[in-house]
Amino acid sequence: MISPMPAIFFGHGNPMNALADNKYTRAWAEIGHTIPMPKAILCVSAHWYVPAVGVTAMERPNTIHDFGGFPRELFEFEYPAAGSPELAARVNDLLGGEVILDTVRWGLDHGTWSVLCHVFPNADIPVVQLSIDETKPSDWHYEFAKQIAPLRDEGILIIGSGNLVHNLHTYAWGKQNVEPFDWAVRFENEAKDLMLAADHKPLASYELMGKDAQLSIPTPDHFLPLLYILAIQHDGDEVTFPVEGFDGGSISMLTVKIG
Repeated sequence: MISPMPAIFFGHGNPMNALADNKYTRAWAEIGHTIPMPKAILCVSAHWYVPAVGVTAMERPNTIHDFGGFPRELFEFEYPAAGSPELAARVNDLLGGEVILDTVRWGLDHGTWSVLCHVFPNADIPVVQLSIDETKPSDWHYEFAKQIAPLRDEGILIIGSGNLVHNLHTYAWGKQNVEPFDWAVRFENEAKDLMLAADHKPLASYELMGKDAQLSIPTPDHFLPLLYILAIQHDGDEVTFPVEGFDGGSISMLTVKIG
């Protein structure tokens, strides 16, 4: 019997990580060397946050530069991975056949390519993105995501890309080596303890977890991709944190690997 693929949540942080050689990007590259080679990748990115459930279904997705104010080099960066209409159709089937099969509008946004360009730098694995329906609460996303769990047994690597702690209002713009805020560290530690105990219920209703959670997750977009990974954990899956650290005091770079 073939072992299921792992599922991984990446804290992607600054888009400039696509061009960087730092402790985070080197750790992402190491993950690519140590996990089985997937048939294809399904990514839930914080940056496809729209009032619908969609999946990219084109043969050749565009590299989307969904940001502003960065150097030209970043806007010129391309991640030329193929798409997979077959995987998009499979995701649609698993999710009840009511997913929008997007062949035109979206592609691969920086939540996806800024990480994958280090994990799989040859861009030789097909990649499909699944949108996050912004109209639904967090516990809905956790339950909804359980439907894609069979993909792990079909050679598909499911990744989420966001940040466990993502507060740009308190981010130390332009400063280096900033100590993380106490509330950010407390929330990350509490979340890690819950994940190690496979106790997902509080995280699926993070709005009820108190002030530290409210400061760490002022908007849900970067947190919800984590729930898509936790929801597809199998009994007995090991939970590890191959990447840790904070950027700017209020961005957690935590990576969570299931299996």
